[in-house]
Amino acid sequence: QMQLEESGGGLMQAGGSLRLSCTASGSIFSIVAMGWYRQHPGKERELVAVKNSGGGTNYADSVKGRFTISRDNARNSVYLQMNSLKPEDTAVYYCNARGYTTPFAHDEYWGQGTQVTVSS
Repeated sequence: QMQLEESGGGLMQAGGSLRLSCTASGSIFSIVAMGWYRQHPGKERELVAVKNSGGGTNYADSVKGRFTISRDNARNSVYLQMNSLKPEDTAVYYCNARGYTTPFAHDEYWGQGTQVTVSS
């Protein structure tokens, strides 16, 4: 099994910045992609940003130009720098990893979630 541990959420005023961190541990053979999703109350979880091991990235339109995803492959970590925060960014943010725990066992893993609250 792979475990994901997140940190960095909290309360911030609109226009401010926060940085989320996530580190994978446990049985890791290889990680294909790591990223961040978020879930607003009463809504489905949605993609925020994802970065694959080849360096390709994908961002939700709502965060382009404000959020930056980065990875440290040596540390099995992913980060989300969130600038120019808006109240609508308020959500629970989940770290996600897709990868292999053995050469043949591919699966998807989630962190426990971290709350980000942006006040107006």
